[in-house]
Parts: sequence; structure tokens; C-alpha cells
Amino acid sequence: MNSVFNFFSPKDKIFQPLFEQAGANLVKIAEALVAAVNTSDTEARKAFILEVERLEQAGDDITHAIFLGLEKSFITPFDREDIHALVSSLDDVADYIYASAMNISLYNIKVLNKAMPDLAQLLLEMCIDLNSAIAELRSFKNTKLIAEVCLRINNGESQADQLCNTAVAALFGTELNAIELIKQKDVLQTLEMATDKCDDAANVLESILIKNA
Repeated sequence: MNSVFNFFSPKDKIFQPLFEQAGANLVKIAEALVAAVNTSDTEARKAFILEVERLEQAGDDITHAIFLGLEKSFITPFDREDIHALVSSLDDVADYIYASAMNISLYNIKVLNKAMPDLAQLLLEMCIDLNSAIAELRSFKNTKLIAEVCLRINNGESQADQLCNTAVAALFGTELNAIELIKQKDVLQTLEMATDKCDDAANVLESILIKNA
């Protein structure tokens, strides 16, 4: 019956394109963060952080467009609650990436902890995975890919926990400047929170998969 219903249902021309825009934007904002934490050039880092800010605002616009679509649309590709949860979780990832970048700027951190590029790279890989899984919501033909992505993101979040905890522990053993310790610790933990939000988004995708595959 579900396959028959899907056959006769009108093709989604509103939400899926916006989901894919949100996923692609998430990859771009993660790429800008990676670039920011991998340069020692202060001016270049500022430019990358400004790009993070611009992309976060673009993501907010996409989120708003989806919520507006929910208000106006009678038929949605899957449960309204799941659409809201998915979009909110993607927005949370962007928010924490933005917070990480802004804290680096606001705290005027000159030398970044060596774990920050590793966390940012891991975060980028998770965003790429989310983007690829979101594309599969168009047809649900490759449900195996969505399941594999969810598993990889869950494993990535565990790696991020370990990276962050190890780096923070090392800070307490080596950093003598208490203010610098607090700055570095805050950025590390905000980066780790961004990976937590990726895991939340993966959990939403997994729930959608179970209901609709």
C-alpha cells in the first residue's frame, strides 16, 4: 500500500530542493571552518570566518523557507514533525560551526590547539555524509546509503568525543595561562558539540528512513 500511495502522490517540488540546499550549505560552512583553522595567516582566517558567518545566515534563510513551506503546504513528503526535526538539527550544526569560528575570532586566539583542525576535518566529513543522505530522501531508493551514513556519523561523534577530551586533558597539563586555557577549551568543546548535532541529525534521518523506506 505504501508503494502504491507513493506512486500516486505528487512529486515534492518544494521541500526536497530546500533540504538539498541546506545540506550543500552545511558542507560549505564546514569547508570554510576547515580553511579557517588550517591557516596561520590572521587576515586569511578573518576572511574564512566571515564566510562562515555569511553561510550561517544563508542557512537560516533556507530554514525559514522550509518552515514557511510547512505552514502553507497541505501535502508534505513525510511527517511534518520529521521535517521540522531534520531542518532544526541541520540548523543546529550550522549554529555550532558558526559559534566555533566566532569564538576563535572574538577570543583573538593566535595559535590554535592542534586538535582543532582534526575536529574541523571530522566535522566536514560528517557534513558531507549528511548531505549525501539528504539527497537520498528524494526517492528512498538507496536506503542502505542512509543507514551507512548514520553509522559513520555515530562513529565520528565518538571519535570527536575522544579527540576533544584528550585535547582538554592535555591543556590542563601544559597550559599555564588560565585565560588561554579557558579560550582553547571553549572552542574545542563547541567544535565537539557541532559533531553531537551532526549525530542528532543522523538520528532524525534514521527515524525518517524507518518510517518511510
